[in-house]
Amino acid sequence: MSSCPHVSPAGILCVADQCHGLRELALNYHLLSDELLLALSTEKHVRLEHLRIDVVSENPGQTQFHTIKKQSWDALIKHSPKVNIVMYFFLYEEEFDAFFREETPVTHLYFGRAVSKAMLGRIGMNCPHLIELVVCTNGLQPLDDELIRIADRCKNLTSIGLGECEVSCSAFVEFVKMCGRRLTQLSIMEEVLIPDNKYNLEQIHYEVSKHLGRMWFPDLMPTW
Repeated sequence: MSSCPHVSPAGILCVADQCHGLRELALNYHLLSDELLLALSTEKHVRLEHLRIDVVSENPGQTQFHTIKKQSWDALIKHSPKVNIVMYFFLYEEEFDAFFREETPVTHLYFGRAVSKAMLGRIGMNCPHLIELVVCTNGLQPLDDELIRIADRCKNLTSIGLGECEVSCSAFVEFVKMCGRRLTQLSIMEEVLIPDNKYNLEQIHYEVSKHLGRMWFPDLMPTW
């Protein structure tokens, strides 16, 4: 349904009412509402296991995104406690204001465009169920504090990928130390890591490998 522009929330509910085996649902964010989540939470035969939400800017700089209330998310989680909530973001930095202002039970987050430090800070504060985080680009703003907050509060995090970002080597080691061996996927470009007075790029792979309990090296940018 994420690729069907003419589907309405009422249409989604009709499908949910008729399809008693419905376990997965994918939709564009503009179809998501408090009313829809609350309605899905009252369908006794619907126990969602996978909810994918695509957040796409159709008119950059002109789209106003609405906020989903915490109570609506709570109702969905109570009704379908095993659901994975996956959100794909393709927005510009100035369009993130409506998201993660309150606790949100998102489990997987993918950012296909630049995401601000403020947004990543809110993720650390309000996404305690987060399992996977992928950030393609953040620009040249060090994310030390944001990563430490995510490690501290997102106790289920097992996978992270960072592309065009900046993180000091010391902060990155601390992040891995806090997460420990539950980090089963750790994909970080070498260019992300900024040497400091404690670690350089030659030392960091040893420290990170020690805390992960396995051999680890940063990813290298292809030369071709």
